[in-house]
Amino acid sequence: MPPDMIQRLERLREAYGFPLPIVKGGGCRCPAHNAAVSSTGLRGPHTTGLAIDPGGIRGERAHTLLRHALELGATGIGIGHDGSVRHLDWCPIGEGLAIPRPRLWTYPL
Repeated sequence: MPPDMIQRLERLREAYGFPLPIVKGGGCRCPAHNAAVSSTGLRGPHTTGLAIDPGGIRGERAHTLLRHALELGATGIGIGHDGSVRHLDWCPIGEGLAIPRPRLWTYPL
């Protein structure tokens, strides 16, 4: 994970004010593993080191996390069917990802 991404996550955690859990496998991934676990294939945001999958953040805390993530320039946001924040990324807009940024999506049941 690039040093500036680690600094951004530290700023996000400080602004959020609560623990920021990351699910196992929800950080940087090699292209082969990403292709095995994600519809984004070999060029998904996790292969850039600029994406995380937070775990278990819902309700008012989800709103707070999203507000701060957007203030810090988040370009990709995935929301679970239960309203939880399931993905955040800071991938550059218009670069060669499988799915261009900016983007907001929901995950199916």
